[in-house]
Amino acid sequence: MEDRRPSTDPNDSDPTDRALIRGILRFFVAVALIGALAFGAVLFAPTVIDDIGGVEEFESPNGVDIGTQPSPSSDPPPAGERDPNVTDPNDPGNSTYDADVETIDSETVEDFVHAGVNEQRAEHGLEPLEWDGTVASVSRAHSYDMADRDYFDHVTPDGEEPMDRFNDVDDYCRGYGENIALTYIDRPVQNPDTDETDRHETAEELANGLVDQWMNSPPHRQAILEEDGVPDWDRAGVGVYLTDDGEAYASHNFCREY
Repeated sequence: MEDRRPSTDPNDSDPTDRALIRGILRFFVAVALIGALAFGAVLFAPTVIDDIGGVEEFESPNGVDIGTQPSPSSDPPPAGERDPNVTDPNDPGNSTYDADVETIDSETVEDFVHAGVNEQRAEHGLEPLEWDGTVASVSRAHSYDMADRDYFDHVTPDGEEPMDRFNDVDDYCRGYGENIALTYIDRPVQNPDTDETDRHETAEELANGLVDQWMNSPPHRQAILEEDGVPDWDRAGVGVYLTDDGEAYASHNFCREY
């Protein structure tokens, strides 16, 4: 009987094998794209210029003068109820950071963020969001948890998603959304979406920076402006936590009531 050996010519490979290889490659490309989209939608934080090369080597781009200081913050419009009947048991309360210009407290930042978001909504013909103290408490607890356990995500290390965290506290929201952000106080930071450089030295500047981050990021902007299938929100709450190192974690949660 004739001894038959498999051909070693690459052109003689089975078409089924080639199709399988192409399918596997397409699969990995798809996974990479999905992973990139998920990363971009969730992890939104500016780059700290200090980490790139130090302030001494940094040339102020886009007209930012690091050597000047802004005036202290004005009084923000009060967002709303600060002592609701129902709060998250992990809500850390007010946090502060001693910046060069003023002592920044998280409640003032929250008030400015809430006002800034409603200004953006008004410019696009939307009604202002009502402040919800319970939603803010849940938001604040998540900001603290991210700082305390050193992660930055909508989903906690325990697998809890935004709606899970709210339902652990109360259950009157049938629609729920969340924007998160991480930025820094008293350090030059570069926004990854706009390439602009900022330095947040007051509560008002910090709040404006947070709102700008969200408005310059399409998924976060859609949540604020109720675009592309996002529900019409009834109320919202902002929760900010400031660390001793000058990190500012922010969560902005949106609710549509039953």
